[in-house]
Amino acid sequence: VQLQASGGGLVQPGGSLRLSCAASGSIFRINAMGWYRQAPGKQRESVAIISSSGRTNYADSVKGRFTIARDNAKNTVSLQMNSLKPEDAAVYYCAAIRVSGEVSWGQGTQVTVSS
Repeated sequence: VQLQASGGGLVQPGGSLRLSCAASGSIFRINAMGWYRQAPGKQRESVAIISSSGRTNYADSVKGRFTIARDNAKNTVSLQMNSLKPEDAAVYYCAAIRVSGEVSWGQGTQVTVSS
């Protein structure tokens, strides 16, 4: 499966950004889709996951500020990020997780939060 992410950029603290990701190719048997992020010198971490049934899971650090949504018909997933903080700055990766557990990654999109 191929994942194309977009929507990153520079935003001031307190601002908002919306990331989008479109899946194509072998999209059958994709169970969950989600967003991960990796800041310099840190491990990649899960930000938000949404299952095919719409069940969501968020990292504690983004709960109440980020919202993940999925359009199964269009094979897209989005991440609305509000009240952004400097510590949210990272490269954000879209992910598609198959029933088997196999994960496909998008190319990453940079989010910079700075005044």
